[in-house]
Amino acid sequence: MSAARTCVRLINSFVSLVVLLAILLFGAYSMYSLWDNNQVYRQAENVQMQMKELKPVLSKTADGGVEVPSFDDLLAVNPDVRAWLTMDGTNIDFPVLQGTSNLTYINKDVYGNFALAGSIFLDCGNAPDFSDTYNLVYGHHMSNSNMFGDLDLYRQEKFFRETDTGLLMTRGAVYGLKVVALVIVSASDENIFEVRENQDADELLAFIRSKAIFVSDSLPETGEDAQFLALSTCSADFSDSRTVVITQMFKH
Repeated sequence: MSAARTCVRLINSFVSLVVLLAILLFGAYSMYSLWDNNQVYRQAENVQMQMKELKPVLSKTADGGVEVPSFDDLLAVNPDVRAWLTMDGTNIDFPVLQGTSNLTYINKDVYGNFALAGSIFLDCGNAPDFSDTYNLVYGHHMSNSNMFGDLDLYRQEKFFRETDTGLLMTRGAVYGLKVVALVIVSASDENIFEVRENQDADELLAFIRSKAIFVSDSLPETGEDAQFLALSTCSADFSDSRTVVITQMFKH
């Protein structure tokens, strides 16, 4: 009987030790995950701050127009920089890059270094000068207003309707942006994510009206002579869902 009790005690001690080790390992992993996550966010914030120091400066011409700003400093960092995007009332204030594929900058920062936060980038199928009727820009969804996390703000109707402007500075033109619609769609939705040359703007507008969560009164009735910029990020509404903010572009 005594031997049996000793065996039971040993087994209990062993089980307790295993449980304790498991708890310690889980705690250590949790601490590491928290540290690693903070590193990802800190890296993204540091890159954004560094890039803001090189942000093109917008100035007016003598006749009251807008002078196309210089991108020389940004191009010296990375020749793939295509534009600078700013959305008023948000932390979206980034250079826009374009790679040879849509995977080029999904996990790479403007310096070309590996970064889970990636970069804000233009669809590889779009013209690099944003001259297409429909232009599509991607960014990771991150908390703390990082990258395209602030696209969630447009899911609030009050914000959508009252804070609806932005600016796109390209290497050859400057565009004012007006938020005209918010849609939640699958990442496989061809209407949003298949960039096509000579895209039919009227078909796009019809799709937007049929799917939009919110639509601005300023959404044009026809796509004739209109240009659009869509901003896309991940969402948790359903499997592979995307939050897409549609803006209309107005050349200054």
